[in-house]
Amino acid sequence: MQQLLTSLFLFITIIASAEELKSPDFDYKATLKYSQDAIGNVIGDYILVDSNEDPFILKRNKPFVLSLVYTSCYHTCPMTTRNLARVVKIARETLGDDSFDVITIGFDTKLDNPKTMRYFANQQGVKDISNWYYLSSDKNTIDLLLKDLGFRFYPSPRGYDHIVQASIIDEDGKVYRQVYGEVFDTPLLVEPLKQLILGQSKPNQPFLEDLLSKVRFFCTTYDPDADNYYFDYSLFVGMFIGAGIILSIILFLIKELKELK
Repeated sequence: MQQLLTSLFLFITIIASAEELKSPDFDYKATLKYSQDAIGNVIGDYILVDSNEDPFILKRNKPFVLSLVYTSCYHTCPMTTRNLARVVKIARETLGDDSFDVITIGFDTKLDNPKTMRYFANQQGVKDISNWYYLSSDKNTIDLLLKDLGFRFYPSPRGYDHIVQASIIDEDGKVYRQVYGEVFDTPLLVEPLKQLILGQSKPNQPFLEDLLSKVRFFCTTYDPDADNYYFDYSLFVGMFIGAGIILSIILFLIKELKELK
């Protein structure tokens, strides 16, 4: 009994300490609303710096996932990045390695620079994942970008308080969806990407390529037990049979109408 009371006291103490470390300015509901209101915003034509110290144009002309971190974070940001890498791997297997980019940006302009971004990526084991870029920039550029993304952060004794947010940006640079949480369900990220990559017709896209994309869109199914996606041929066969039946009915009706004449 004494051990149980001691454990309970320690738990309450930890919770109370964590609450004391929170920034008094951080209002979760208001911050979440600000983030949601950014959906539909078009990000500016910003040029940042990648981890090799080369200029990087943020607009990609294809969908990308944008995650915000600060490199001195030792808890939330590393966990978020590792979980994002897991989901990105699943999305890439489903949609293709080159179908979308991933961009991680350091928002702490005092400490985040190409060197610290490179170190952060290496520490999380994501440095060598293809089409994943680690960017930083000056305060003015970051402030403008964060406004476009609907992202706010607040200094606190443990670093910064902020909503854990990954923004899905479409090929035109528009904020299409926000995904929240250190760990989130795989479809929350993959389904919006699937819709952008497979479900929407592209200008001047050949008819056959567009048709194949639509077939892949409808027949790519999530298996929650395996936490993965697979192409369900039975859906394709069902669609083909259904189309055949409808076509047969139409031909039959045309034949009947001709005989009536």
